[in-house]
Amino acid sequence: MSATENTQQAPFKVCTSCKHVWLERDDFLSDANVELVGYQPHFEELVAGLLLFNHLKCGSTLALTVEEVQDLYSGEVFSQRLTGTPGCLGLCQHRDELHPCANKCECAWVRRILAIVHDWPKRTGI
Repeated sequence: MSATENTQQAPFKVCTSCKHVWLERDDFLSDANVELVGYQPHFEELVAGLLLFNHLKCGSTLALTVEEVQDLYSGEVFSQRLTGTPGCLGLCQHRDELHPCANKCECAWVRRILAIVHDWPKRTGI
């Protein structure tokens, strides 16, 4: 194995269906053929939740963990979870609901990440 092969990093994401490769996270998020369509929470470990994307070129659904995009958020993180309380809007309970939550809830930072990813500038021809 050559020195070049040793230093090459693995691609960020490979489509499970058509095998399209995105070398970097920005390539994936910027691709006009990648559309955020849902969020599947993991309430015991928030970073294990899944952001769901459709790859429009082949129709496949791909997922990123919250952990893979958590660095996109640098705001306040609350310690109390409001899920299931009277003040909870229930946004996390609806897979296709991608709006941020205004509550001071432990899950709110993940909702902010969804908004950041949803509004990510897209490029064609990636």
